[in-house]
Amino acid sequence: MTDQTMQFQAEVARLLHIVTHSLYSQKDIFLRELISNASDACDKLRFAAQTDADLWAGDTELRVRLSVDKAARTLTLADNGIGMNRDELVANLGTIARSGTGEFVSKLSGDAAKDMSLIGQFGVGFYSAFMVAEKVDVVSRRAGEAQGWRWTSDGTGSFSIGEAEADTARGTVITLHLRQGEDEFLDPVNLRRIVKAYSDHIALPVLLVQDGQEDETLNAASALWTRAKSEISDEQYKDFYHHTAHAFDDPWLTLHTKAEGKLDYTLLLYVPSMAPRDLFDPARKPALRLYVRRVFITDNCDGLVPPWLRFLRGVVDSGDLPLNVSREMLQNNPVLARIKQAITRRVLTDLERKAEKEPEAYASFWETFGAVLKEGIYEDAEHREKLLKLARFRSSTQDGWVSLDEYLGRLKENQTAIYTINGDQLDTLQRSPQLEGFKAKGVEVLLLTDPVDDFWLSMVTDWQGKPFRSVTRGGADLDAIKPAEDAAKPETKPEALEGAALGTLIAALKTILGDAVRDVRESTRLTDSACCLVAADGDMDMHLERLLRMNKQFAQAAASTRILEINTSHALIRRMAERAGQPGATEALEDAAQLLLDQARLVEGEAPRDPQAFAQRLARMMAAGIA
Repeated sequence: MTDQTMQFQAEVARLLHIVTHSLYSQKDIFLRELISNASDACDKLRFAAQTDADLWAGDTELRVRLSVDKAARTLTLADNGIGMNRDELVANLGTIARSGTGEFVSKLSGDAAKDMSLIGQFGVGFYSAFMVAEKVDVVSRRAGEAQGWRWTSDGTGSFSIGEAEADTARGTVITLHLRQGEDEFLDPVNLRRIVKAYSDHIALPVLLVQDGQEDETLNAASALWTRAKSEISDEQYKDFYHHTAHAFDDPWLTLHTKAEGKLDYTLLLYVPSMAPRDLFDPARKPALRLYVRRVFITDNCDGLVPPWLRFLRGVVDSGDLPLNVSREMLQNNPVLARIKQAITRRVLTDLERKAEKEPEAYASFWETFGAVLKEGIYEDAEHREKLLKLARFRSSTQDGWVSLDEYLGRLKENQTAIYTINGDQLDTLQRSPQLEGFKAKGVEVLLLTDPVDDFWLSMVTDWQGKPFRSVTRGGADLDAIKPAEDAAKPETKPEALEGAALGTLIAALKTILGDAVRDVRESTRLTDSACCLVAADGDMDMHLERLLRMNKQFAQAAASTRILEINTSHALIRRMAERAGQPGATEALEDAAQLLLDQARLVEGEAPRDPQAFAQRLARMMAAGIA
């Protein structure tokens, strides 16, 4: 059978063009990527052989071999792992088999140096071989199959694939035909340095094969998590994080512990310093690697950590799970449930310790992962109190992040609630009319901008006996709160409307607006704005309702009518009150009243119910004003 030539998928071709035409300051990273892939292939074979021992075929000593041929200028990396068949070679090396490559392409900026720095972050490690090789040959035979296959490419626009020799061994052999000027990768001394630096933690031997000499093991060849912490350097911890997380950032927190007794397990967990690219994927899948007595089982185990800890990276190795455990069995395994509880408690304890001892570093963590942890406040009643203690919020009166305990320490006299306001943008919330009265009395309001905030608030009644209360809902209860002694005195303003004049205006507004509002009333929360909308005590929070409507989970027809509050000291409201006491007030105030309501909606981030009517009214009012 003759070899078949095939074209690379367009995204892969673009990626390879960048790799082969750009300088990269750390070219030796390609060897780390290829060794990491070989290690994964051996892990997969070890797992598959638990249920099919014939896959070993008499070769049970898993390893990676490096060999150089200085005359031919080739560097060869061979493993005896699971191997690939023809379809897998085409899928894995010729097309986008994983979303990582597609996201890599979407991140490209056009700046070659910057684009090259993305290599390794998006699962495109194999292609980094073309940084140093003008041609790459891959020969592979999948375990359990008789036929081997050869894949060859110069990294330009195509590759060829065909049958390999009959005696092809199980696993994968990658031969790099090095470019001119890349002779450093033919030097055994340099290869020893690279493997020691980047792959010392690989849990199988990486051997250097040299003519006339015994194979030399270049790495420690033991699983890093099984070693004592005193034997592991910070650099080794970082290198293992880069390996297991396929990431280039350094870990924000490293947690390495071993439990013995009722449960036997080892944890080597990392909190990244940068958000993983799939952090907000709707599937909310965890990314920890589960091992049973150093045998890789899966890197997609739903029961290992709760979804709100899905940013964790690293390894969990248990001695209490059976080696032949399947993913279906894992879902209902009581041992796994106990390990999950232990991991959750340990991570929360370490985060609490970090928050107390290094508040600035913790603020950086919260900036990155706070929205994910708040999912736990909503869905995990068992850990809700600890998560609330760890939670940090933006504030209307303080810079940076504040905790709930810090908020309680600043309560004003007679303040009985923790005040919050929800929205999409921090700066928009800071300017919200609903905050005016609170600012005037120096009352702190928590500014909530994550979508999950609308949901966890519905599950939490209070903190330390103080209920959460939205400033956009019902009465603001500001009259009972005394301003701080050092609070700035408000500017002198016209006397507020009262008595008959106020009653006449409210009656006119109710007549004109009709069912568009639930009520019209004097506001105690406004100091500068003319009006605002608030929800009645029994109604859904306005931001949550808007969020549900945007996601088509709340019908427009079912939208709640709101209370229109007016600032009786505002010049516009006073002028409208004067006109309301004159004959023909209802007709004369029609446009002004409707624009007042539309103005309140616009401030809340909502569009007028009838944009065309809004534009016509605005034009009429402007024409009258100009005249």
